[in-house]
Amino acid sequence: MRIASSDGVELVVHDLGGDGPLLLISHATGFCGAMYQVVADRLKHRYHVVAVDYRGHGDSTTPDYGNLGWDGMARDLGHVLDALAPGAPIVGFGHSMGGAVLLLVAAQRPTAFSHLYLYEPIVPPAPMPVGATDVAGNNMMAASARRRRPSFPTKAEALWRYASPRSPLSVLRSDALLAYVDHGMAAQADGSATLKCTPENEARTFEGAGRHIHADVIRGINVPTLVARGGQEIHLPPGQFAPVAAAALPAGEFVEYPTLGHFGPFQDPLLIADGVLHFVDTH
Repeated sequence: MRIASSDGVELVVHDLGGDGPLLLISHATGFCGAMYQVVADRLKHRYHVVAVDYRGHGDSTTPDYGNLGWDGMARDLGHVLDALAPGAPIVGFGHSMGGAVLLLVAAQRPTAFSHLYLYEPIVPPAPMPVGATDVAGNNMMAASARRRRPSFPTKAEALWRYASPRSPLSVLRSDALLAYVDHGMAAQADGSATLKCTPENEARTFEGAGRHIHADVIRGINVPTLVARGGQEIHLPPGQFAPVAAAALPAGEFVEYPTLGHFGPFQDPLLIADGVLHFVDTH
């Protein structure tokens, strides 16, 4: 489905299958909605699962002016909710940036969600300096994104490179990594493959972190919410932010998965999906 958003953006929403109540997946920076099929496959016996591609990601377009602030992502999500679930509360699943965007919209629309499951949402304890990705004002993630290789001779070579031990993506389960190459890269006429979320767009998205979302913004959200983190990278900002976000939410709870890192939904999608089901069933 294609949905018009603000700033001239055309969004793509992927139907990941299933019947029943709607469950919407909100992706992390640099990824795309269709990658989360590995999670949806465990959920679609209970839910109709959809996933949005935010501006500058996946198959959605980029604003002409190039601003990829997270307030724009929240507007994107608002348009998706208006099109798919006007007035009906749904379950939201968010990963990293995607979790923060869900919270931004939940603060604006108190009845939009029945439950939220957020894996390491980027919600700092206080407003961060413009363009920063941590409370010290650093933006190593944006700098790293700009150094990413934008294209490969073939998708097969991209998959081989991403699966190599030196790649941070090598921790992904094999089917999730294949989905990243299949859906996160565009095949060109000459057989080469280019990232749909360009290194510059990924960097600008990282630079959009922390301007609009922090602990004080979410204190009024009274939606049952589970905030999860992996136990392997708790020294990094996403892992440090997770318990802070859970504590700021009136109906927030916190859980840690000791064997996972920031890419947890792609490392063990069955464990994460079962966590979603259990949380909704018990709250």
